[in-house]
Amino acid sequence: MNRNRQERTMKITTPSLIRWSGVSAMVTGIIFAGIQLIHPPDVLASVNTSAFIVITSLKTLMCLFGLFAIAGLYARQVEETGWLGLAGYLLLTIFYAVQMCFAFAEPLILPLLTTVAPTFVESALGLSSGAGGPMDLGAFGVIYQGIAVLYLLGLLAFGIAIVRAGILSRWAAGLLAGSGPLAAIMVALLPHQIERLAAVPMGVALIWLGYSLWSERRAPAAAIGAGTASAHLRPTAAK
Repeated sequence: MNRNRQERTMKITTPSLIRWSGVSAMVTGIIFAGIQLIHPPDVLASVNTSAFIVITSLKTLMCLFGLFAIAGLYARQVEETGWLGLAGYLLLTIFYAVQMCFAFAEPLILPLLTTVAPTFVESALGLSSGAGGPMDLGAFGVIYQGIAVLYLLGLLAFGIAIVRAGILSRWAAGLLAGSGPLAAIMVALLPHQIERLAAVPMGVALIWLGYSLWSERRAPAAAIGAGTASAHLRPTAAK
């Protein structure tokens, strides 16, 4: 009896969690696109300002929501997206997990080091702006550059997989896939404060996909089960 109750609970809660991950995707997209327009310059003088601390704290929150969002989007279409969806899911999950560590350090650690280790702070900020810094950060810098590659490849793979799956909005998935290469082009050609806007298409794509997942209408589990049972019974009767 307890086992049956647990099975009924799983049937109820799993679709609900997946659906709520759509809201998480919308929140992730809103934060990601929104902070680009008001992000302070990546210079030493900005680090102890309230704007820098608030916005970089939102980055940590964005990563947490992003992890849940990507998991839900993948879980909804795990079979249909195949190996490409799995690759995109893993790449974006690693990106958000590692990026969260960097984002956590920005508001909580960098402000404490502005007076005792300004060279380190300037070099850390230079990773974001692409301007570099006076200090060689070694593996710290290599990892940061590595997650940028994960971001680009993850968006491309995950977006294409969602388009091919045909479950959620294909237009939104296409925008997600294209936002990675577009960001790479903008980063290469535009000044840092302007190339931040490259994040806006990705944010819009996540909002769109999240809404597509949240607003999706599915048949109740009982109806699906009854339909499946009938489908199995009909061939038997025909014999």
